[in-house]
Amino acid sequence: MHARIVLLPGDGIGPEIVAQAVRVLNAVADRFGHTFELTEQLIGGAAIDATGDPLPADSLAACKSADAILLGAVGGPKWDDPNASVRPEQGLLKIRKELGLFANLRPIKPLDALVDASPLKTHIVHGTDILFVRELTGGVYFGESGRRDGGKTAYQEMVYSEAEVERIVRLAAGLARGRDGRLTSVDKANVLEPSRLWRSVTSRVMKEEFPDVKLEHVLVDAMAMHLLVRPRDFDVVVTGNLFGDILTDEASMLPGSLGLLPSASLGVPRSEGGGPGLFEPIHGSAPDIAGTGKANPLATILCSAMLLRDGLGLPGEATAVERAVHDAVAAGVRTADIAAGGPSVTTVEATDAVLERI
Repeated sequence: MHARIVLLPGDGIGPEIVAQAVRVLNAVADRFGHTFELTEQLIGGAAIDATGDPLPADSLAACKSADAILLGAVGGPKWDDPNASVRPEQGLLKIRKELGLFANLRPIKPLDALVDASPLKTHIVHGTDILFVRELTGGVYFGESGRRDGGKTAYQEMVYSEAEVERIVRLAAGLARGRDGRLTSVDKANVLEPSRLWRSVTSRVMKEEFPDVKLEHVLVDAMAMHLLVRPRDFDVVVTGNLFGDILTDEASMLPGSLGLLPSASLGVPRSEGGGPGLFEPIHGSAPDIAGTGKANPLATILCSAMLLRDGLGLPGEATAVERAVHDAVAAGVRTADIAAGGPSVTTVEATDAVLERI
């Protein structure tokens, strides 16, 4: 296979972890006889510094013509002025909107060898296997916003249409059908009107199109508690943009570190006229450890596996990468964030251990 992959290293530790994922992708290409054409583009704070735009036109054009996109991270203290008119995160929101990436998939599955790394008790965490499906291009992050009363009052609308809810629920229900057949929809229907629409549309779609999938509605505040008490009870969880953002960051602590969790942002499949998927670790830019060699590359390496499977249709290659990561961790390879005070390896050394096992 010949595939064009755009790299968006971004800010903070982004360039370091993307560089390690590139090593893994090159190893996969060599082993399985593929050609991956890798090109690097600007996004986030680095793009602001270079061009004044968090997503320059050249970056967007390259992404639109790619087969898949690998992103590191955006943001940092340098660009953290809340009153700034241009912010790194705007580049991320724009690329999601421009490419129609309406669904963010975030698997939460603690590695057996790292169950003890979780702040929760082992018997609560062990066996957890949740797939979050977060709606990514609607809701409060894309609603009309502004200031009034001379800047003393701020507002931001939460807006969802039936069509937006239908497409994310269909995708999530299809994934649930291929797993354990259970879908949990999270909303705030007791208070918010968009959530009432979300719940009614979800119920209708599931009844009419997915009667074989068991549906459960849970309020977002209750879900925040359930994740800490009974995470094993959930299979696929679908929710809106804001709730999904918060809940998945909370759930990331189940495996013990943000540095272990990948994500995929997907839209309409390429076979149906859609664009490329975007793959990124769920952690941030971690500017406090940038350049120290302490960054955990495993989430980004696992992103490369999702890229291979969901972006390029190469499940065997993806499984090889995932198995290599699991085997490395089982052999005791630990970066500082998961070492629990014990011996740790550097970013490059962790990748070396994975490469030895591919």
